[in-house]
Amino acid sequence: MQKNILSHLLSGMTFLKQWIDKILSLFLITIVGTMTVLVTYQVASRYLFNSPSAVSEVLSRYLFIWLILFGSAYVFGLREHMAISFIKDKFNKKFRLLTEMFIELVTVSFAYTIMIIGGYNSAVRQMWQLDSALQIPMGVIYSAIPIAGGLIFFYFIYNELSLINQLRALNRQSSHSEV
Repeated sequence: MQKNILSHLLSGMTFLKQWIDKILSLFLITIVGTMTVLVTYQVASRYLFNSPSAVSEVLSRYLFIWLILFGSAYVFGLREHMAISFIKDKFNKKFRLLTEMFIELVTVSFAYTIMIIGGYNSAVRQMWQLDSALQIPMGVIYSAIPIAGGLIFFYFIYNELSLINQLRALNRQSSHSEV
């Protein structure tokens, strides 16, 4: 019964994850393209016309920060983040899965406390302050922090369910080999 619930939950979350991955990757590609245009415009206006644009400079800086935040969430979801695994790889499969689950838990603890709670509080406090160049509330810019934290939290749940599923399969496999 529990296996059936876990597999249904995991399949539904896999479908949702694929959509989130697709939207997030398109968003990140758009950010990189926009930054490329903005920086090119900034260089052209500064050196060709001797009239630098403050808007393009500030906007490209904020977009770069968003690229890092949302890109890190995306990479976490793909489980492609940096890892020093030479020690972990020396242990058996069960210990590696348990270690990965613990690492995911540590990461989501940071994402929840610092990014979601702290980022939300920071974004709310900054909603009244306008950016001098863009004339938009700084809270809108800061909102990327809790949103990226929420994405990491979603990916954590998906990754943990996947790791639990792998651990159960490993336990079933070992119990069948003992018989």
